[in-house]
This record gives sequence, C-alpha cells and structure tokens, in this order.
Amino acid sequence: MRKERDKDYGSVKENRFPPSLFVIFLVILLLMSGVHTGLVVLMNRMEWNAVIQSIIPVVYWGMVAVVLTMFTRRKIRAAYEEPMHKLAEATSRVSNGDFSVYVPALHTQDKWDYLDVMIMDFNKMVEELGSIETLKTDFVSNVSHEMKTPIAIIKNYAELLKTEQLTEEQRKEYAEGIEGAAMRLSNLISNILKLNKLENQRITPEVEVYDVSRQLCECILHFEEAWDEKKIELETELEDVAMVQADESLLEIVWNNLLSNAIKFTEPGGTVIVKQISEEGFVKISVSDTGCGMDSDVMNHIFDKFYQGDTSHSKEGNGLGLALVSRVLELLDGDIQVLSEEGRGSTFLVTLPATGVSVNEDGGSR
Repeated sequence: MRKERDKDYGSVKENRFPPSLFVIFLVILLLMSGVHTGLVVLMNRMEWNAVIQSIIPVVYWGMVAVVLTMFTRRKIRAAYEEPMHKLAEATSRVSNGDFSVYVPALHTQDKWDYLDVMIMDFNKMVEELGSIETLKTDFVSNVSHEMKTPIAIIKNYAELLKTEQLTEEQRKEYAEGIEGAAMRLSNLISNILKLNKLENQRITPEVEVYDVSRQLCECILHFEEAWDEKKIELETELEDVAMVQADESLLEIVWNNLLSNAIKFTEPGGTVIVKQISEEGFVKISVSDTGCGMDSDVMNHIFDKFYQGDTSHSKEGNGLGLALVSRVLELLDGDIQVLSEEGRGSTFLVTLPATGVSVNEDGGSR
C-alpha cells in the first residue's frame, strides 16, 4: 500500500510531528530543570521561609506544565483536529449530494504527509462520484426522453384506432405505427440491458477461434432487404478466410450496428463498402458509406451513450449502438477508429488481433 502511494504521490512523510518538535520539548524541559535548580540555590542562600521554598517550585512547575500543555494542545489541534473537522464537514456535504466539495491539502506537494494524501484521495473520490452522478442523471434523463417518443406514438395511434369510421388502409397504417414504436421501445430496453451488462462486466466473453469473414458475409445478408429498399450499392472486399480469437456473438453486435448505421446514413442510390484485410498479426475490417459524414465535434462524441449527431435520423435509433460497439471491442482487446468528412461519408475501421491459425486449402483450420 505504501509503495503504491509513493508511486502516485512521490515521497510522503510518515508522521505529522517532526522529530525537531520532540527535541524542542527535551531542551525546554532541561532548561526548566536548570532554572528550578537555580531557584532552589537562590532560596537557600537567601534563607527563605520553608513554606515559601515549597510553594515556589510547585507554582513554577505548574506554570511550565500549563505552558507545555497549551503548546501541545495547539499543535494537536493544528495537526489533527482542524483538518479532521474540515474533512468531516466535507464528508457530510458529500453524503447530502454536494459533489462540488474540495478540501485543500495542508502543505505544498513536496512536503506532503499521509494526511495530505488522504485529503487528496478524498478529493479524487468526490470528483469520481460527481462524474458518476452526472452520468447517472444524464442516463436517466436520456432514457426518459427516448421512451417518451415511442410511448406517445403508441398512445396516439391507439386513440386513432378507436375512431369508428376508419378505412382498412388507415387501420393497417396505425397498427404498423404501433408495431414500429413498440419495436423501437423494445430495442431501446434491450440495448440498455446489454450495455449495462457490458459496463458492469456481467458478460464474460466466450472466446473462440472462428472465421470473421464468414460472419461478415452472414451479417451483410441480414441487411439485404434494407439496402435493396434504398437502392444502395454494396461493395465488398473480403478474404476467403480470416481467423480471429473472439466472442462471435459479441462481435455480431459490432457488425450489425456498423452496417445498420452505414445503411441508415447513406442516401438512396449511395454506396456502402465493406473491406477486410489481414496484416501484421491483425485483422482489419472497415465499413464505409457515402452518407452525410460528420464534423470533428460529432466525431468526438459518437461513442457516448444516447448521442446522435444527425438528429434527422434520430427516429431510426436510440444512440446506444456505437456505445455498445466501443464497449464490446474494449472487452475483446480490439480497437475502432473513425474517419469522416462532412458531406463525403464516414469510415469505421475495426482492428482485431489475428490468431495465427493457418488454413488448409479446403478451408479447414489446423
């Protein structure tokens, strides 16, 4: 523990009272003893009354004891009581929800002792708690906001369905509206649960060696209807086999979200390109589109929960997809980079460690 503390803060003093203080006490007591001896000699020479000779040393040492006690009390108060009272007051404020608390260190950093370190650790803890509280508040606010829209849609369409004079076409339209809103609500809750499990590490990756090229082909085929509907041209450049060691079900979340976003943000008649290459012990997969692209500010936030840079497509998602992608790749020791330019599309580049498993000509691993 001490080594870790010294590593974080440098050399830290182990005591609050310097040795020089005890030397001062010793010197003062020796001097007082010398003065006492002088008083005794003086009273004997002057042949003072025996009662007075008894009273004066008692009064003298009583005064010395009072002064030393007051001095010691002052030192203890300054060294312990005042800092601990401030820390206790700050702790009370934090327990009542005030995370703006900051307790200053007692010394400059080159003279820190263990109490200074405790105070700085307390400040760091409060800062982290404040960040968590902000995230929690934002999360609840965003979840509430995201749930309001589909619930309002379901409510409105349900009320419309009560109308007696409805054509079959209108009834079908309203029912489809309810179904779409319910699906969006279901996806939101599902993604929240997945992200919560990933962030709290309640999902343990089931790592295995498998062909990621095969998985990419399967995921692309899942979106065949979507790209046909928007008349999007799909270009693929994939190796026959690319073996990775990862959790196949978790990586499916990555590919589905990247492909879904590429199709969503590509205008009808645009192009989506999926490439996969192996180089220098890594497998690299890129998903590119010719959509609206992003500016630098949007790129800095796209992996934040509920962030949606292009609000014109907000009804098609809930801003959790890329947060899921980022967390999955973090768990699997992967990496994701974004290249984008406004009006010229975006490219998401995923890098995964290759396994080094060689492949037979017939496609089997060995």
